[in-house]
Formats: sequence, structure tokens, C-alpha cells
Amino acid sequence: MLEKKIVVQLEYGLHARPAAAFVKRASSFSSDIQLLKKEKAINGKSIMGVMAAAIGKGEEVTLVADGADEAEAIAELEKLLLEEE
Repeated sequence: MLEKKIVVQLEYGLHARPAAAFVKRASSFSSDIQLLKKEKAINGKSIMGVMAAAIGKGEEVTLVADGADEAEAIAELEKLLLEEE
């Protein structure tokens, strides 16, 4: 299991379009993906969960991946959270 703290840099946070892109990319990995926001665990492969978390720009989240491709998953998903829209 790998964990990485990330400060979200998306201009409008993880709203509809970037949330959908995040979930689509997370779903392409066999690893379990979670986002931790203030100790609340969110399934990174659930569009409803990610959108309901209302993660805004500048918020710190912990990205957690557990599985065979966890290192690749962390690297790719981190890029998505740090992109400027």
C-alpha cells in the first residue's frame, strides 16, 4: 500500500469534469484507490463519492493505492490532481 499527501491544484477543485477524469483513470488500475479527506475515506473509483467529497483547490488529500500497480496509480493520479485547468 502506498500513500501520498497532495494539495489539489485544480483551479475549481475536483468538480464534475476533473472528477470524472479522475474516476475514469483510477478505474483503469487494478489497485484499490482511495482519497482521504480529513480522515474520511472516499472510493476513488466512485464518481458519486468523489463529487460528494467536494474537494476544492488548495485542500490537502491523501491518495492511497493498494495493489499490483499501486506505484503507477499514485504517479498518474497525482498528475491529475496537480494539473492547472
